[in-house]
Amino acid sequence: MALVRIKHGSYRNQDITNVTLPLIKDFAIGAHASFITVDGSSIGYANKIRVKVTRSQFDIVSNGEVSTIATAAPAEIVETDDEVMARIGERFSILEQMTDAVIEGDVRAVIVSGPPGVGKSYIVNDEIEKFNAFDNLSGSTPRAMIVKGVASGIGLYRMLYEYSEKGKVLVFDDCDSILYDDECLNMLKAALDSGKTRRISWHTESRVLGENGVPRSFNFEGGVIFISNLKFESTAKKLGAHLEALRSRCHYLDLTMNTARDRMLRIKQIARDGDLFDGYRFTKQQENEIVEFMETNQDKLHEISLRTAVKIADLARMNSTGWKRIATETVLRTA
Repeated sequence: MALVRIKHGSYRNQDITNVTLPLIKDFAIGAHASFITVDGSSIGYANKIRVKVTRSQFDIVSNGEVSTIATAAPAEIVETDDEVMARIGERFSILEQMTDAVIEGDVRAVIVSGPPGVGKSYIVNDEIEKFNAFDNLSGSTPRAMIVKGVASGIGLYRMLYEYSEKGKVLVFDDCDSILYDDECLNMLKAALDSGKTRRISWHTESRVLGENGVPRSFNFEGGVIFISNLKFESTAKKLGAHLEALRSRCHYLDLTMNTARDRMLRIKQIARDGDLFDGYRFTKQQENEIVEFMETNQDKLHEISLRTAVKIADLARMNSTGWKRIATETVLRTA
């Protein structure tokens, strides 16, 4: 059996580097990438996989028995699908626990980092809605507020003041713009600080604050949850220093969804648990077809996310027989 040494390649966005594998089918050029077909079972994949490579990234090294593979470089240990889903599921369970801890006042602040469209906001928002349920029924001002897209430093200052009392919670969702504004960033650092006293001040003259009875300085005793799409460890150097300062002040939870494979398995996990298509009244076969469509076309999807799954589900409900044709035109890249 022919063996091929892959100097550098990839499979489902995972690096396949410096390994020797049984060759099943020689180099071919597909619609979107060139590849070779190999037996990936010795490195934790299926016994027939297409590894993306260029002509210069592999060599045919021998024609012999598979046993000659013993001289190959050790392959990197790869998580199984079940292990990935267990890891991600545990992180989301921790996210729910940490949200409850901020609500209860046991934890002052949490930063949650993860790619868009994987359900991090849903978990937090669901817990906040439960927390606000009594206030909503009684007509009281909710003790927790979800903030999206803070536009100015003074706007952030006023929100922090309004929710500065112990027992109140602010959730910043889709507010990464705060991190690029020095004024906002310094206030956020103060609000997230783990010190005994969290003092927040506004030093610029402002008629708006006076007219609304907002003091120039106050102690912040509320809770904060900051949901970010940024991966704090891999940002630009200047911003990275600020993000590290934030992370050092409070709890930081990275949902560890760094690859397309992770995001796709998160979608499969939620579909398996019965939460992804709740309310659509699909059969299990219909649900599986939507997930399989995403998995088959994951390299062409505009975004591998729960939002994309919902978009496709809407199409399947609209047109149960022709949804794949429509989805091909609306959720896949054309080039």
